[in-house]
Amino acid sequence: MAFDYDLFVIGGGSGGVRAARVAAAEGAKVAIAEESRLGGTCVIRGCVPKKLMVFASSYREEFADARSYGWDVMAGDFDWSKFSRHLNTELDRLEGVYRSLLDGSKVEIFDSRAVLDDAHTVRLSDGTTKTAKHILIATGGHPVRPDMPNAHLGMVSDDIFHMTDLPKSILIVGGGYIACEFSCILNGLGVEVTQVYRGAQILRGFDEEARGLISDMMREQGVNLHVGTNIVEMGPAGAGHGADGAAMGAPAGEVVAERSDVVGGPVRVKQTNGTEAVYDAVLFATGRAPNTANMGLEEAGVEIGRRGEIVVDDYSQTGVPSIYAIGDVTNRVNLTPVAIREGMAFVETVFKGNPTPVDHHLIPSAVFTQPEFGTIGLSEEEARDQEPIEVYCTSFRPMQTAFAGRPDRVLMKLVVSKATRRVLGCHIVAPAAGEMIQLAGIAVKMGATKEDFDRTVAVHPTMSEELVTMKSPVRSA
Repeated sequence: MAFDYDLFVIGGGSGGVRAARVAAAEGAKVAIAEESRLGGTCVIRGCVPKKLMVFASSYREEFADARSYGWDVMAGDFDWSKFSRHLNTELDRLEGVYRSLLDGSKVEIFDSRAVLDDAHTVRLSDGTTKTAKHILIATGGHPVRPDMPNAHLGMVSDDIFHMTDLPKSILIVGGGYIACEFSCILNGLGVEVTQVYRGAQILRGFDEEARGLISDMMREQGVNLHVGTNIVEMGPAGAGHGADGAAMGAPAGEVVAERSDVVGGPVRVKQTNGTEAVYDAVLFATGRAPNTANMGLEEAGVEIGRRGEIVVDDYSQTGVPSIYAIGDVTNRVNLTPVAIREGMAFVETVFKGNPTPVDHHLIPSAVFTQPEFGTIGLSEEEARDQEPIEVYCTSFRPMQTAFAGRPDRVLMKLVVSKATRRVLGCHIVAPAAGEMIQLAGIAVKMGATKEDFDRTVAVHPTMSEELVTMKSPVRSA
């Protein structure tokens, strides 16, 4: 059978675009369809705009520090509208870069939603169909709201970048990295931030000691953080809303109409700790789900997991031999560089004849809280459940902010196997921890031992020198 394309990619995010370009460079005839904007979550409504917001939010403290260093500077008010315009211009530029890269690679672009008709056929939103020998699904994921009355009054992370005005106050619901990052960002921009999380500590799944320091520092910087707390009711500000949708204090059966025009409040919220307050905005950062709905996947024979993810093997292949999937839609490791690596491995396997499984072991990552958190490998808790370990750890006030009189603390931590001496985990809480963990991650991925770290001469004076100067374990387990 003759196909229209060798490869049709559904989804124009980082993983899909990379796979399309690399496959085209191997001589394949490739097309890609994206229903929203090229660049996907990371470039348009995730990593990139978020990191620019992190930069913007850090200047308030930096201006204050500068005065301690002798600079006669005064910070004015933050202008959200000016920043937002510049941000949107930059995102437009980046989307144009992605389009140019695809055009330059001779990848045909369809600005359209695409769904599966069968194992080799894609149907576009205008009703036309395209056939391909191989189909790669890279549709990513989306933020979800909790299942509760009036949840539509709360924003999700996508909405943050489209706010016309910066709220004076916000309630952020959730304890994962997205919730914590936006708490720090908005706090830095001058918003009064309250964060609630139903669990016992934020950043579940990360190293316990690092989580504790980050939560302490968030509170120190002004985030009103409450753990073991959730919301039980929310409604438009005014009389307030009961859980059944009726205005609190209103006659039984009288329902306040949903305000579909409300994006970000004001919203009245009642919490499990008994607090009832009005916030200019509510942000739900309570989870994400794969973009698999209404795509014809199951009809084409593609298995969908219980969380809506596409089930794939080690080579990103579904149960349908011609259909592959990469990135967040598979719900494996939901990070942009991982999606790109999965796309590269797919091309190696399918178009270069070099079967390449995806390596999801020892992936460095960063959480852009303030201070940042960089991590690779096992947490102390995971490691001690696996084998006997030693823990090398230090926490101190860094020179730069200590001089400015700030109480900030940083953490440097190595989790080491007693048997092999390999560094099983490295955890850094510090300014620029993301930059540090990228480099430390190389050593950990290579299997470096504690003695390899010890043999490395320190760079002084730096925060990161502590990684190679810790000589005695603080505890064993």
